[in-house]
Amino acid sequence: MLKRRLVTGAVFILLAVWAILGLPSFYFGLALALLVAIGAWEWAGLIGFNTALQRAFYTVLLLFCLWAASYLPVMAVLAAACVGWLIGLVWVVRFPAGRSLWTPSLSGALVGLFVLIPPWVALLTLHDGDSRGPYFVLFLLAMIWLADTAAYFAGRRWGSLRLAPNVSPGKTWEGLWGAVLAVALYALISGVMAFTGATILMFVVLCLVTLLFSILGDLLESMFKRQAGVKDSGKLLPGHGGILDRIDSLTAAAPVFVLSLLLSGMLK
Repeated sequence: MLKRRLVTGAVFILLAVWAILGLPSFYFGLALALLVAIGAWEWAGLIGFNTALQRAFYTVLLLFCLWAASYLPVMAVLAAACVGWLIGLVWVVRFPAGRSLWTPSLSGALVGLFVLIPPWVALLTLHDGDSRGPYFVLFLLAMIWLADTAAYFAGRRWGSLRLAPNVSPGKTWEGLWGAVLAVALYALISGVMAFTGATILMFVVLCLVTLLFSILGDLLESMFKRQAGVKDSGKLLPGHGGILDRIDSLTAAAPVFVLSLLLSGMLK
């Protein structure tokens, strides 16, 4: 199991790096759209759309909305996503109270659109920005992977206080602080290499905020999986589950990270 997980993870990372650094933004956007389509298929299963026809309809609907979102102002899409994730925080904190409001129902389908479309807009905007765009995308993915790894090992070594026991019993406050420390050091070193003056501190802060939202993205998907009574969103990735299980943190982190870069002027 561990061997399959390591091999799958290595292949996934290599493909991601190749797509980020090797593809023009147009084709990078198409590759992302494919991942979003797979994520939509998996999300449909989480909210009770169990037949292939229902899942296919939802996937096509999401891709149409993805196309429509490409014509909307980027800042508006990202700002709306950040507000939406704050609402998601309320749902996660209150779970299991209020769960009948969002799945399986139209509300659950709408939440899926909100979860999957803004990160596509954010990552494509980031990749297509200035000459540093692809490296910012790579930095964001590496930051999330680092945070997950640090949280896992810190949680295993010192974890005792549950972060969200009703949603994801395995996550602990000690794991969170391990992730915060790792991301702070990573962001500081990267910031010193890329920026000067007070911008370095600002970059570290926005990375830490992004980290907190990435955890929220993970918890929101865990909430829907718990409601659906499943461990993984799918079986596409051996040892890892589905695509949603790999990008759940990114769905919340990407809009926050890109909006912060745009507002701070770090991304032109």
